[in-house]
Parts: sequence; structure tokens; C-alpha cells
Amino acid sequence: MLFEQIARNKRHTVYVMAAFVVLVALIGAAVGYVFFNSASAGLIMAIIVAAIYMLIMIGQSTDVVMNMNHARELHSVDDDPQLWHIVEDMALVAKVPMPRVFIIDDASPNAFATGNNPEHAAVAVTTGIQARLNREEMEGVIGHEMTHVRNYDIRLQTIALALTAAISLLVNWGMNSFWWGGGRRRRDNDRDGNGGVEALLMVLAIVVIILAPIAASLVQMALSRNREYLADAGAVELTRNPQGLIDALNAIDDSEPMKQADPSSAALYISDPFKAKKSWAHLFDTHPPMADRIARLKNM
Repeated sequence: MLFEQIARNKRHTVYVMAAFVVLVALIGAAVGYVFFNSASAGLIMAIIVAAIYMLIMIGQSTDVVMNMNHARELHSVDDDPQLWHIVEDMALVAKVPMPRVFIIDDASPNAFATGNNPEHAAVAVTTGIQARLNREEMEGVIGHEMTHVRNYDIRLQTIALALTAAISLLVNWGMNSFWWGGGRRRRDNDRDGNGGVEALLMVLAIVVIILAPIAASLVQMALSRNREYLADAGAVELTRNPQGLIDALNAIDDSEPMKQADPSSAALYISDPFKAKKSWAHLFDTHPPMADRIARLKNM
């Protein structure tokens, strides 16, 4: 059951990332059609913009994320022996390098991992999670985060953020193109006798451009939710103790919102740090419903 769930979640991730790439290409083609009068030019532009954004974001330092969340680093085992040893043990089991360890002074229990790759990863936990969880529960949480590191989820989320940013830029270009003569070119085509087809294509391009940010957010959130399920399964694989993570998730769910979390980092946490009300059909949730996560763990 465990390995079947891991394989299924990996397949879903491939589908979601493929949808993300198709979405970027579709938006690029739409913007190119509106602005350059060439869908292929827009497609090339989208690829270049997305690649630039990915290079920039992948190159960002972990320190930026930690500073945004007001985290302080532990520099040696003497700073917090219990936490250090738990992270060290889980990294050893996951067969990844020992990550940097950070603590966030916040009473709400939560944790996250970040970085570009396992060699440059970092894990942060709140003081609240340390106060509320026992060792087995903490091992489940850190095992979850080590799975994110081992599976390169930390980089995957970075790429998703880059693609979302690229889509936002393309959409802005597309909307601004109407002020730069895009509509004028279409009117010229209307006089050439292609008015009906051109009008239909223009409407479709505009619809794609308008709905693009919403679609990008939905795909990004679907990716985040799927990786959380996979990390839960990975934690069980590492600890061989689903009950530890189940108890940890129950404790995290039954808690107050965080005060120190950065909104742009919300998807990184093991649970929504702001305890936002669940949106319609969970489409706009950054995390899977906790009840669903726990139910899957109980079935392992």
C-alpha cells in the first residue's frame, strides 16, 4: 500500500508539472498572438522568460526564505541537542546530507524544508512544535521534511514559483499590448476580409490571458497538495511508524495560526500556517485536508 501510494503520487506530480508547462506554452502563444501577431513568437518568448525566472529563483539563497520567516540557525549540536539529533538521524535514514537547522520563535506547531537541492537544504521548526510533540511525533515531522529534501520537492516548488511568476509577467505584457497597438493590427486584418476568424482567435486569446493567473494558482496548489501526500508516505517509509506522524498532524491541526510566517512561504510548511478557512472544493487550498492526510496514513 505504501509503495503503491508513493508511485501514484509521483505519477500525479508528473501530470501536474506537464499541465504547468502546457499552461505556460498556451499563455505564451496567446500573448504572442495578441502582441506580436505570431503565436510561435509568443511561445519562444514564454520559454525564454520561464527559463530566466527559474535560473534566478533556483539561485536564491536559503537565507532569504529563513529571514522572511524570522528563523534563527542552530550552528552546532550544543545549541539544541534533541532537535539536532532527530534531524541528523532522519537525514541519515533518508540518505541525504545533514541540512542546516533553524528555529522559528512561534507558539504554533509547524515546520518546513527549503533549499535548491539536498546538498544545500535547510529545515526549520517552530518552538511550538518542539513544546507540543514527543520524540516519535517529531521524527514523523522531520521524516516528512527529509522526504521533501530527498525527492527534490524543495526545487520543484521553486520551479513552480518561477513558472507562476513567468505567467504573471506574460499576462501583464498581454494586457498592456492593447495599449501598444495590438487592437490596431487586428482592425487592419478585419479590413483584409479575415474579420470573423481573427475576432474569434482574439477572444480566445483574451480569455486565456485573463484566466491564466487563476489556472496557474490552481496548478501550483495541486502540485503542493500532491507533494504533501507523498511526503507523508515518505515519512512512514523512513520511520516505520505511521502513528507518530498521525499524532503529530492531529496536534498541528488543533492549534492556533502562526504569527511569524511569511505568506509567500505558506505552501512550504507541513500545514497551513495561517489556518485559513477551507475554500470551495479545496481548489484554492495550499495543503490537503488534514482529515484526508490522516485517513491515508491510517490505511498504510
